[in-house]
Amino acid sequence: MYAADKDERKVNLGIGAYRTDEGKPYVLKCVRAAEEQLLSQNLNKEYLGQAGFGEFTKAGAKLVWGAGNPVLTNGRLKSVQSLSGTGALRLAMDFFKKFGNNPTLMYPNPTWGNHHAICKEAGITTGKYRYWDAKNRNLDYPGMLADLASAPKGSIICLHACAHNPTGVDPTQDQWVGIADAVSKAGHFVLFDSAYQGFASGDLEKDAYAVRLFTERNIPFFVCQSFAKNIGLYNERVGALHMFMDTVEEATNCESQVKILVRRMFSNPPAHGARIVSTILNDAGLTAQWKQELSGMANRIITMRAALLSALKAAGTPGDWTHITSQIGMFSFTGLSPAQVEQMIHKHHIYMLKSGRISMAGVTSHNVKYIANAINDVVRNF
Repeated sequence: MYAADKDERKVNLGIGAYRTDEGKPYVLKCVRAAEEQLLSQNLNKEYLGQAGFGEFTKAGAKLVWGAGNPVLTNGRLKSVQSLSGTGALRLAMDFFKKFGNNPTLMYPNPTWGNHHAICKEAGITTGKYRYWDAKNRNLDYPGMLADLASAPKGSIICLHACAHNPTGVDPTQDQWVGIADAVSKAGHFVLFDSAYQGFASGDLEKDAYAVRLFTERNIPFFVCQSFAKNIGLYNERVGALHMFMDTVEEATNCESQVKILVRRMFSNPPAHGARIVSTILNDAGLTAQWKQELSGMANRIITMRAALLSALKAAGTPGDWTHITSQIGMFSFTGLSPAQVEQMIHKHHIYMLKSGRISMAGVTSHNVKYIANAINDVVRNF
């Protein structure tokens, strides 16, 4: 619909990909530099093994857990390269289906739309736990804890490591402690979906808090890691499935079985994107450049949140819109109703999901006032 729309005012707030303030796709300078390095090496095109490019998976694990973390060397952590975060999730689901004794996978309500579809394709039973408090437009923490406590023992709990999609609402650090307590007490297994590390707050360490907390508490879990957003490698499909288990033997067995799944699913992963990430993360200069660019992307979105809130206030829009700035990451759950979203699309040519979720990357200094005035109109009249 957006592509067919001829109106010059049209705005796309649906796409889950970063855009510059001019509304254009952005290729990071560190990515270009890494590609130049790789080109000069005259590398061959031989297959990778089922586990993928080892230098990449090691660098990815180091990013999640932090340099010097004992899990990087104690054998309880194993990693397999995947087709970005989506591929890691599918590998995990197939593993759970084969070895999980018919578990129930619980994901937040709402969650990323593809979670349910991936589970369905893998034949995994699913359930939901409360997450979004629509009335107050924040986290339903008591409801979440209650649902985790009442879920079937041994359930798999899907948690967004940071920058919850679609709401943009994350637990506080104290709330993460409470969630870890609830999961541990109930005997659940955890699946972290980590698609936005560093992109949420601009701080790689801060965005890894939840995963590192669960590690310290010795709660076993899988992490589905993606580099689509934080290094902008959307079409390279670069990701990893990390498995943190109770024992070295368990971790080794998990890795072995996941490699068998890889062989049957896509045989072996692509090398180019993994080599880009590995080059960046294993080169101090490129790592520093990436962190600077990552911070710039995160800060542009934070700036747009503040600008949208300011424009809504300037327009006198009814209601409290402070959730726009309290939410983090690429997306914002605006709170607009399906009927209001229809008017945003058909009257104002502003495209978004029916749930009212918008991509803040589509908000620019050039269209923010137009978007705010459109929201003001639909809130007042529909």
